[in-house]
Amino acid sequence: MEKLKMHSPDFTQENIAKLAELFPNCVTESGAEDGTLKRAIDFDQLRQELSTSIVEGTQERYQLNWPGKREALLIANAPIAKTLRPCREESVDFDTTQNLFIEGDNLDALKLLQETYLNKVKMIYIDPPYNTGNDFIYKDSFASEQIAHQVASGERTEEGARLVANPEGNGRFHSNWLTMIAPRIRLAKNMLAQDGAIFVSCDEGEHPRLRLAMDEIFGQSNFVADMVWAAGRKNDSRLVSVSHEYIVCYARDVEYLRGKQVTWRQRKKGLDEIYAQYERLKRQHGQDYKAMTEGMKEWYRSLADSHLSKAHKHYAHVDARGIYFPDNISWPGGGGPKYEVLHPTTKKAVKIPSRGWMTSDPKRMQEWIDDDRVHFGEDENAVPCIKSYLKDKEQQTPYSVFYQDGRAASKRLRTLMDGDLFDFPKDELVLQEIVEMLTEGDDIVLDFFAGSSTTAHSVMLQNATDGGNRRFVMVQLDEKTGEDSAAFQAGFKSIPEVSRERIRRAGKKIKEENAGKDGIDQLDTGFRVLKIDSSNMKDVYYAPDAVQQGDLLEQVNNIREDRTPEDLLFQVLLDWGVDLALPITTETIAGKQVFFVDSNALAACFETGINEEFVKALAARHPLRAVFRDSGFGSDSVKINIEQIFKLISPTTEVKSI
Repeated sequence: MEKLKMHSPDFTQENIAKLAELFPNCVTESGAEDGTLKRAIDFDQLRQELSTSIVEGTQERYQLNWPGKREALLIANAPIAKTLRPCREESVDFDTTQNLFIEGDNLDALKLLQETYLNKVKMIYIDPPYNTGNDFIYKDSFASEQIAHQVASGERTEEGARLVANPEGNGRFHSNWLTMIAPRIRLAKNMLAQDGAIFVSCDEGEHPRLRLAMDEIFGQSNFVADMVWAAGRKNDSRLVSVSHEYIVCYARDVEYLRGKQVTWRQRKKGLDEIYAQYERLKRQHGQDYKAMTEGMKEWYRSLADSHLSKAHKHYAHVDARGIYFPDNISWPGGGGPKYEVLHPTTKKAVKIPSRGWMTSDPKRMQEWIDDDRVHFGEDENAVPCIKSYLKDKEQQTPYSVFYQDGRAASKRLRTLMDGDLFDFPKDELVLQEIVEMLTEGDDIVLDFFAGSSTTAHSVMLQNATDGGNRRFVMVQLDEKTGEDSAAFQAGFKSIPEVSRERIRRAGKKIKEENAGKDGIDQLDTGFRVLKIDSSNMKDVYYAPDAVQQGDLLEQVNNIREDRTPEDLLFQVLLDWGVDLALPITTETIAGKQVFFVDSNALAACFETGINEEFVKALAARHPLRAVFRDSGFGSDSVKINIEQIFKLISPTTEVKSI
């Protein structure tokens, strides 16, 4: 019976396998430090295969390079023997929610999630450290023996969190930041769906290097835009006061989006105030549409130029259908048809537009007139217009430059959390607009620098707005709060604690504000908490050939003593690439506890003393996958016969052990 590997993918070996498909003659073997042989690439032979296009030596080329770039690639490719352990007590609606909150190093999280979310995430938003010289950045290393030194030197916390200061005086100031961000974005790219996109917040400090790094990872052709967020003036400069930051956007595959004619749309700002004014005038004037039109025009005139509704002041006319704008009714480009159209009041032929009418069919024009979709002037001397209704034009292509006062988000979060627990939180309304323009239905949104979980808040807001079932995956390092911080004084010992509480409060507030709205009770405001930890398996599981005579018992009992059956289940889900948010139930079959994931997607039993009676009963349920504890079989004969039993009763079931 095949055993699950129980570690994250080894991307180096996967890359070798891909090259082997293209150039099988370039695959060879090399000796590892332990004396074993591993597949490797003969680079001399590969150079020969690519001799017309290889670039090497001192030949000039266009590329991004920095001290630590090779290390960053190795970091991204190196497998890890870690897992995600469920934490029910800190979760909300653990058994029913489709959302995830992962606590731990995001590099580890991205590696662990590769199989599960490969090509499945529609949108990624991250707000990484800006590298201002005062920020702490993640410090990655694969030499485990260095950890003790890093704790002693302050590069790691006592709990092992990898955080180091990156002052501007550091000779590797920009290099350290690139070494941190590049492997994470590289891993994140694998998770994007073909029609997905990533949005990365940054300021002017690292914007040039971020663009170059993302050009290399995604390809220059997949750059979409630098969105410029004007967030208000800063009084911290003697030369130019920088009052904006960037959201850099790359698509996974721009050509695919063009081929599918995908368009990104946002709801125009200021519409709710316009509709509210329309309703007030309707209550005041009833069906006197002329009075309502004058009322709308007067209201627009009273607005400040900065008011969001002012941009739509051309939508000032009102009829039985609602608010409209008298739009151009002429033939695009000129040379259109010209025929007689009578004014409905004077019964005289109206003035024909110089470019001709927009429809060549006089009957169709008359249908528009009869349906009250043509706006006429006072008499026949004015060219008529086609009515363009606001309700039909609510969406627009997003602009690359926008203004949103950065202080507003801080004020809302302060009210929500009863204090200033976060400095400079991102604006959930801005992120909601990005969520709206890119996602729909049950799309997945990932943020692996979660911070205060603004992204989760924005996803819930948009779901409440349009009835979607979008899912969020938040990842946040277990960073402790300082004892003198407001968060610590409020009882929060770590950033993840604050982050989760923000989701709880935001979800409750959204439901309260939308009480009575259809479907609001079904809004998913929960989350499963999963914490990154060492593998559930002992070291002997990964190196059985190195077992000494005295360690044979360890090989039999290869699971760590402090791990629960549910811990084992989630590592199996990771290894098999099964969605971590699927519903999980437990049943007792022939006296044994069995986990069923999404009804029959996977059946798992980690108990001991498994006999053929139990195996036959489980096989009769026809699960897609079944997994057992390798040491859980009552006898060698049961272990030997289990695959034959499944082949006989449920031949499509994939059976493995741990």
